Formats: sequence, C-alpha cells, structure tokens
Amino acid sequence: MIADIESGKIYCVITKDLSRLGRNYLETGVFIEVYFPEHNVRYIAINDVVDTSRQESADFTPFRNIINELYAKDTSKKVRSAKRARVLDGMYVATSAPYGYKKDEYDRHRLVIDERYAPTVRFIFSLAKDGKGISQIRSDLNERHILRPSAVNPNGYERYFDGENDQRRYEWSNNSVRGILRNPVYAGHLVMNKRISPSFKSHKRLSVLPENYTVVKNVHEPIVSPKDFELVQRLITNRRNVQNKPRKFENIFAGLIKCADCGYAMTLAKAHRSPKEEIIDEYGYMFNNYKTFGKSVDTSHWIEARQLYECVLNDIKRHAGEALADNDELCEKLIWQIGSSKDKQTKSLDKEIREKKARLSEVDNLFQQLYEDRQNGNITERNYQMMSRRYEDEQTGLEQAIKELTAQRAESDADRGNAEQFSKLIKGYAGIEELSAALLNTLIEKITIGEPQDVDGERIQEVIIYYKFIGCINQEGHIC
Repeated sequence: MIADIESGKIYCVITKDLSRLGRNYLETGVFIEVYFPEHNVRYIAINDVVDTSRQESADFTPFRNIINELYAKDTSKKVRSAKRARVLDGMYVATSAPYGYKKDEYDRHRLVIDERYAPTVRFIFSLAKDGKGISQIRSDLNERHILRPSAVNPNGYERYFDGENDQRRYEWSNNSVRGILRNPVYAGHLVMNKRISPSFKSHKRLSVLPENYTVVKNVHEPIVSPKDFELVQRLITNRRNVQNKPRKFENIFAGLIKCADCGYAMTLAKAHRSPKEEIIDEYGYMFNNYKTFGKSVDTSHWIEARQLYECVLNDIKRHAGEALADNDELCEKLIWQIGSSKDKQTKSLDKEIREKKARLSEVDNLFQQLYEDRQNGNITERNYQMMSRRYEDEQTGLEQAIKELTAQRAESDADRGNAEQFSKLIKGYAGIEELSAALLNTLIEKITIGEPQDVDGERIQEVIIYYKFIGCINQEGHIC
C-alpha cells in the first residue's frame, strides 16, 4: 500500500478504527499527521469518526492513539504474565522440545528423555568435564558423524538436506555445542528469560547471560546430574574469562577478506612469535574453515597483516593518483575493462533471451492450435482445460524470465556512470598514508586472497581487490 501511495495510485485510506492503522501511537501519529498529508492522502477511521479532511475531527486523535497503545501494552503484559505463571508451575510451553528430549505423548507440557539423542548430550558434558573446550568437543562430534540438532525434527524424523549439502547434517557448530552446555534444561530445570525483548514495541530479542536466567528447578528427569551441570558451568566461565580479553590490534579488514578458491571468509589470527615493535607484525589472516576444521577442508591461505595492509594501501594510492592526473583517461580504462569482462556474460544473456522468445512464440502457436482443435471437436473439454492451464503457466514463466533477463542485459548501460562515480570517489584519497576500516568499507567490496606459491624459491601470493561500483580493476591481481 505504501508503494502505491508513493506512486500516486492511492488518494484515500480507510480503516474500521484507529487501532487498525496501528497501536504504536508514535508511528500512527507520524502517518496521520506527516506521511499522509505529505502525499496528499485522505485518511478516514469510520468507528472513531476521524477524517483528516476535517480538522476538527482529528483534534482528539492523538489521545485515541495513546489509548490504543496502552491496550496493546496491557495485552502484552498479560500474555507474558500468563506464560510465566505456567512455567513457574512446571509446564513446558515452547513449541518444540530441546535436543535430547521429546514431549510426553500424554502431556505436551512435560518433557521426557529421548534416548535416541540423550547419549550425545551426555557425551558432550563428559568431554566438557574432562576440560575440553567447545571447539574440541565440536571436532569430536564431527569425527563421530553425529547428527547436529538442526538436522533433527522435533516430530521424530530426520530433516534431509539436498544431495549437494547432505554432509552438512553432521557438521556441528560452536554455538550448537555451547547452547547445550549452557542450557539448564539438561539438569532437569525449566528456563525463562534466555532472550528478552527491550519493549513490547520491539521485535528484537536480546540475549541474557546464563547467570541471569529465571530457572524453575527439578521439573523433569535430568539427562546430566545437577552437580555435573554446575561443574561444567564453572569450567566454561573460567575459560571465557581467560580467553575473552580485548585485542589491542584493530582488525580494519573485518568482513572484506575472502578465500580466492571458495569465497569463504578469512579471519584474523595471531602468529606464534615473540612481540614485535608494531603490533600489526604479530598478526595475519587465514581461511576461516581451516582455523576451524584444519587441513581436512583446505589450506590456510595465510597472509601477513603487514603485507595485506601495504598491498591495499599502494593500490588505492596508485588508482587515486591516476584519477587525479587524468580522470577521463581512468574512466575510459574502467569502462573498457568492465565491458570486456562482461562481454561473455552479455552474449550468454542475448542467447538465452532469444531462446526464451522463440519458445514463447512456439507456445503461442500451440495455444492457437489447441483452440482450433477444441472448436473442431478434435479434443475433449477436459483435456483442453488441462492443456490450456499448462500452456498459460509456461507463458507466464517465459514472460517473467524474459523480463528479468532483459533487466540484467540493461545493466551494462550503467557502466559509464559507475566508472565516473568510482573515479570521483577515489580521487579524494590520493594523498592517504594510512588505512582505516571506514575508508576500506567505503571503497572496497571485497578482497580475495590466493594460496601462496613457491616460484624459484620465492613465496608469492595473489591478492585481488574488488572496488565498489566497478569490481576488479586489474584482472591479474597483485603479487605480495
């Protein structure tokens, strides 16, 4: 509706009463007093006798909106209070049972142990008691080929992934392991307030530290003893306090660096060496999955933070200098390069558009023939209706596909504008001497890191920088 208002298709909005427009008095007030007048839209609330074309009818509107919000707030409070009372009475109120449990078939508000998955929970806690960290536990679970929680349906059957991603059913994450170890439900308790909303108006759910949960103890049979559960909590807390010390090194490349071979993220890692004069020389970047799973997935693609920093800084300075010296020449260079890289893609799109149009014309002819067969009695009404629906669906699909492909083909017309916008943007960085996270995220889309190669005894590594608007300027990349 908002889109239709902004395109000028709607000039009047009518609701049964003000509460149907909204119960948030601030947002409702903005619509009535700002948004609708700015778009020349008349608003009418029938039961509340509100008509924005008559000023006197809208004088009491803000008070009605406040009353509507108070009603919503009171309802939210009652719902939360009722849910809390049920939990305090020992009733399990969530939609599905946690991993290792199932709902009692005779009482859906009571949990019973599911012996298919409870042994996995006990195994996780036993490893934690032995002092193993979350990453080590996850590795053990993956090696044993155990179904992860998200692959188990609460209704009693396994969820299946498509053939290409089927192996992911057995790939546990740190969060899955941590969630089990931190959940008091496995000690026989019910938990409330694990995630809370800051306001009944907000849909966000903020996480709460385990020590601040509301716990109703000894409600159902535990999978692990409360004593073992408390021991594991102390072990995890101690590890968290030791490991979560703030880093002094600012990771300005966060979110930008990807593996050149698979596209996955690379992460910051500290090199195992003595302290250096500058902290940047103590860090580097490596393939994220290598850090998690080791050599079984890929090589590390390790690159020193200093090398990456200097490589990116020099590239930005070089292109900024070109833009400053001759902006038009840089634009033409970028336009030619973009066109060259898109040439193969454009030809493929043209071919696909021709094929879709040819098939659409063929279907139109088949439809005409089908109609004539019906008129001549060569086909029954039932078969005509069936074939007619099939051809109509194919026509609709082909028309939509042609529309989307044509839109992709038209993107090439924007190349000059993108090149000019990039040239104007980078020109302002001609004299930079330092990089920052803000600068990098303004200029760069992503940076891909190749696996280091040994060439004549020298270690070389390809780094490709993809800039905003125009992508990679030098297809051959940079050697560090």
